[in-house]
Formats: sequence, structure tokens, C-alpha cells
Amino acid sequence: METRILHVEDNADDVLLVAMAFRKAGVGIKLDVATDGDKAVHALSGCPPNPLPACVLLDIKLPSKSGLEVLSWIRQNPSTKRLPVIMLTSSLLPTDVNQAYDLGANSYLIKPPNLDALIELVKTLDLYWLRTNTPPGPAV
Repeated sequence: METRILHVEDNADDVLLVAMAFRKAGVGIKLDVATDGDKAVHALSGCPPNPLPACVLLDIKLPSKSGLEVLSWIRQNPSTKRLPVIMLTSSLLPTDVNQAYDLGANSYLIKPPNLDALIELVKTLDLYWLRTNTPPGPAV
């Protein structure tokens, strides 16, 4: 089965750059995209019935529901509460960083300033979250 990642991002340029970075890094994944908080919740609700992604790349500033609201929903939902969530955002605000971790983010990463740095970040994500990390089993 192909590894899937849910990328929750409303900026079309950032969506394209992340997809390009995964391709250029040689990371073979299926990148699903949700362009707002409601679409992210819908995608993780089993509608349509899809297996959960290996992890979620989640921006903070989103239309409808913020990334922090989506993260809170993920952690409160029994079927998604153990899903690895990596905040991928441009916000350096200490309140955003702290709130993300308080809500259960697994990691908080700042969007790199250029494609080369993003490719390196994607390689690190692949190595750690997809190849090395042992994911949790299903919640019961």
C-alpha cells in the first residue's frame, strides 16, 4: 500500500512547492491536500472511507478552522488521536508554538525559505517519520 500524507495548506504555491520537494527528494508518497480546516477534518473523518495517512503536515493559518482547531479535533477523536501531526507553518510566534505542543503536535517546523532547504526538510521528514519512527497502533 502506498504511503499517504495529508498536507493541510491553503496557499497553492506552498502546496506545489511541497509536492515538488517530495518529488525532487525521491520520496515516493501520495500527497493528499486539504485546503482548509473543514476539508482536513472531512478527510480524516473517514469520508470517503480511506485509511488514515501516515502523518499530517498542518499549517496554522487556514480558512474555516485554524490548524490549531484541526489539531485539537484530531487529538479529541478516538480514531485519529495517535496520528502523527507535524506543524509546517511560517508562524514563529511563541504562543503558536506553545499552543501547538499543548494540543499534542508531534513536531513544529518552520517553512523553509527556499526549495533546496525544503527538499532537505522533506528528506528529514521521510527518514524520521516514514522510515525510522515506529507508528502507534490503532486506538481502541
